[in-house]
Amino acid sequence: MIGLLGGTFDPIHYGHLRPALELRDSLGLSEVRLIPCGVPPHRGAPAASAAQRLAMLRLALGDEPGLLIDERELRRPGPSYMVDTLLSLRAELGGGVPLALIIGMDAFHGLERWQRWRELVDLCHVVVMRRPGTEPPARGALAELIAARRVEEAAALRARPGGGVMFCAVTQLAISASSIRDGVRGGHSPRFLLPDPVWDYIRATGLYRD
Repeated sequence: MIGLLGGTFDPIHYGHLRPALELRDSLGLSEVRLIPCGVPPHRGAPAASAAQRLAMLRLALGDEPGLLIDERELRRPGPSYMVDTLLSLRAELGGGVPLALIIGMDAFHGLERWQRWRELVDLCHVVVMRRPGTEPPARGALAELIAARRVEEAAALRARPGGGVMFCAVTQLAISASSIRDGVRGGHSPRFLLPDPVWDYIRATGLYRD
């Protein structure tokens, strides 16, 4: 089973990396692909260029087994809709490989605003990172989705290519890329919020400074 973790990664930080590592191990994922977003459809353009974000991802991941970078959204023109990414992956990998889209609880609450979201949840499993104090939707279409598709064990995800919804506890790391960017802009060090090679790159390039 392949895990998929999308984001702008502007910059990549431990709030991205630690959950990816934990889910790789707890779900028995063969790999987790970090997919940097090319053109975010629901937010402003990233502060760092695609090349800079990709460079920081490479520095952050190093040679960690099973954590890989998938560049397809950076290469694809237009808004980076996850449903298009999943269709591209299905065309490449076939329909039988279990795919697990990893998202946070906040993103899951907004899933109905995603492009062709009902098609999306049939193309993959949805693995929701559940931090302390967060609850899944209690009513509406997403509550109905949970009632129909929820699974409790990783084996149930591996048994079919998609369609399941699973909530997984992960270590709570309340780190935000925007706060890192603001801190750098204000002259504050983000060390211990992200890998040292990424901080070295930010300093060397002057990234995020006005």
